[in-house]
Amino acid sequence: MGWFTAPDYWLSRLVFQRALAGVYLVAFLTAALQFRALIGERGMLPVPRFVRRMPFRRAPSLFQLHYTDRFFAVCAWTGCAVSVALAAGLDSELPLWGGMLAWLVPWALYLSIVNVGQTWYAFGWESLLLEVGFLAVLLGNDEVAPPIVVLFLLRWILFRVEFGAGLIKLRGDACWRKLTCLDFHHETQPMPGPLSWFFHHLPRPLHRIEVAANHLTQLAVPVLLFTPQPVATAAASLMIATQLWLVLSGNFAWLNWITIALALSAVQLPHT
Repeated sequence: MGWFTAPDYWLSRLVFQRALAGVYLVAFLTAALQFRALIGERGMLPVPRFVRRMPFRRAPSLFQLHYTDRFFAVCAWTGCAVSVALAAGLDSELPLWGGMLAWLVPWALYLSIVNVGQTWYAFGWESLLLEVGFLAVLLGNDEVAPPIVVLFLLRWILFRVEFGAGLIKLRGDACWRKLTCLDFHHETQPMPGPLSWFFHHLPRPLHRIEVAANHLTQLAVPVLLFTPQPVATAAASLMIATQLWLVLSGNFAWLNWITIALALSAVQLPHT
């Protein structure tokens, strides 16, 4: 098994899994608190109406089999409870099969929610959470060393997220190529944060540096994820720092946080 596992990433896996459980908790808590107005039986886009015209094979979900607002609430709060348990280390206390099953539960529940969520669940961070959550099922627990293939796939997702975002900017508005986009981005972004006003009023030369650093982090640094350590750790750490800067300057739901969790899986942390 030594050829197929990475014992040096025991602690990295632990930190990644706890971070992912935190993201799951936020996702389920959001669903539990908001679903009635959005997709409930009397919501703007009711689930019962949606499942009547959407075949199961196109949108597999528990709610294709049965739906009431009470049942949805039970599923969402169950997802919250399991997420808290995973963040507390439940999977490490179970045998391997039990740990994998514990990670499968929130993935299946959230897949069920996303597949009936319609417009409200059409954002990229929803599918990203499901993709990463599925790989978490295969990552194992303390009984086995982290599988190399799964660690590689997590890095591949991180590469796609960062490099894809960089390409979109270069192919999009010319202001990204002229390094001027941040002259107005912070005040026009869809969900400004408490500090966005201060970021907007930074000196313009610093805005140019921000954009250039963003291009560097998203277009050049991701390639370094596939290089030997400690270069890969340095690349992932730079991505984490960039994402934290974005968290401070705006609000992109949990897209930044799940990207940080992905980057943590590539950081080689010391383990004794």
